[in-house]
Amino acid sequence: MKFERRIRRSDMIRCVLCADAPCTNACPSIKPDKLLRSIWFDNEDHAALALPDTNPCVNCSAPCEKACLRPQEVPVQRLVKRLYEEVRPMVIEDGSPKDEERLKCDLCGVKMENPFLLSSSVVSSTYDMCARALEAGWAGVAFKTICTLPIHESSPRFSAITGDNGSIIGFKNIEQLSDHSLKENMEVFQRLKKNYPSKIILASIMGQNEEEWTELSAMCDENGADVIELNFSCPNMTEEGLGSDIGQVPELVERYTAAARRGTRKPILAKLTPNVASLVDAAGAAKAGGADGIAAINTIKSVMNINPYTYVSAPEVHGMSAVGGYSGNAVKPIALRLISEISKYPDFYGMHISGMGGIETWKDALEFIMAGSGTVQVTTAVMQYGYRIIDDLKAGLNHYLYLRGSESVSEVVGIAMDSISLTTDVLERDTILYPKFNHKTCIGCGRCRISCMDGGHQAIQLNDARRPVMDPKKCVGCHLCVLICPTHSIVSSGHRTKKKTDAE
Repeated sequence: MKFERRIRRSDMIRCVLCADAPCTNACPSIKPDKLLRSIWFDNEDHAALALPDTNPCVNCSAPCEKACLRPQEVPVQRLVKRLYEEVRPMVIEDGSPKDEERLKCDLCGVKMENPFLLSSSVVSSTYDMCARALEAGWAGVAFKTICTLPIHESSPRFSAITGDNGSIIGFKNIEQLSDHSLKENMEVFQRLKKNYPSKIILASIMGQNEEEWTELSAMCDENGADVIELNFSCPNMTEEGLGSDIGQVPELVERYTAAARRGTRKPILAKLTPNVASLVDAAGAAKAGGADGIAAINTIKSVMNINPYTYVSAPEVHGMSAVGGYSGNAVKPIALRLISEISKYPDFYGMHISGMGGIETWKDALEFIMAGSGTVQVTTAVMQYGYRIIDDLKAGLNHYLYLRGSESVSEVVGIAMDSISLTTDVLERDTILYPKFNHKTCIGCGRCRISCMDGGHQAIQLNDARRPVMDPKKCVGCHLCVLICPTHSIVSSGHRTKKKTDAE
């Protein structure tokens, strides 16, 4: 089993993933928007398998491209043809799963139809929003944090770092908690549980003292919550001693977890802040207080996008800004590190981990699962692309498990932990893995030479045809050239060579 991207995001970088896409409205045979979306979310194998046996693009005048909001800029027909010609022949013999049974899992014993949840945020803050998400296929929602605080939000309250096509790489928010009353939120829980009894409701709560943590926990339990999530991690609170201020003090984590436990027998997750050197102490405190699992990570405190003319950071609110929470795909490596830390710590074996932090695609989700997460939560990707991403999250993970021969997603929870060390002292250092150059696809840009000369070990030169030539005596196998090649014409050789000593 091997997953390789044959069609990349860069091949459709001008596509904006429209709502009610004109390309699909114009196509008489297929739904190009769904195919394009699957390509964008690392799911081209599933897209190819969903195609009809006969390619409808043959002898077609491409009305999809004429209807595109960016005419002549998105090669819809060529991408569909590539699905037929490059991807489908590679996957058709493997087949595809007939159902989603292998996605079923549980959260501290609470049964779930798949491991995908909305995380506690604006994407799950009203009945209508939660209902639409559950209808779309999400297994459950972590409702926006409930509190008794008066919430007054600023405007604007979001900022982002974007890629070449405008998609969000990193996202900053200075948003706080639910601004609805306790009565309104409890009515939402009741309606959701009545209308979606098989779906999961996580009630995120934040109290101001022990009594409130107990009362909120009990209230959510009584009104239909399946799991209680304790918000020890919001970085945007205006009052001191709340949110991430608690998560940074293990004694407070234990005290308020114990207070919440007094209000319910339902499973409790402690949602911890990443704004610490290690999650181990806070996780241990949560366990001591009665938590059944850990949710991590919440957003990372950040300052971003300082305007060079006004000198104000974003988002700007009447000439001022503030430290806020950073999320999006850019934080995934940090989240995986902290999840791995908890997974590898023996004291936490058996505790449920609900992982989050930069998940956009099914592969992102799988990485969290392989690092020990039994469930995963998503916000920023939903804010950018909508609830519809659940289609590719489920289909991609289900297809992977099918090809792997797994009967349940639980079979891959934590499967990567033996290969991850929290320190570098275990790494083998006596061999070199050289890069391999494909001169047929190389365009001779010389980027590899520039990077190797100025950021590596001066091991690459260009020949008369402007193709890279490596000096194995200088190359140390760092793979900088592999990472920067814009045409993906440099890959790992796949064969390790023993380092030569000075004597040799």
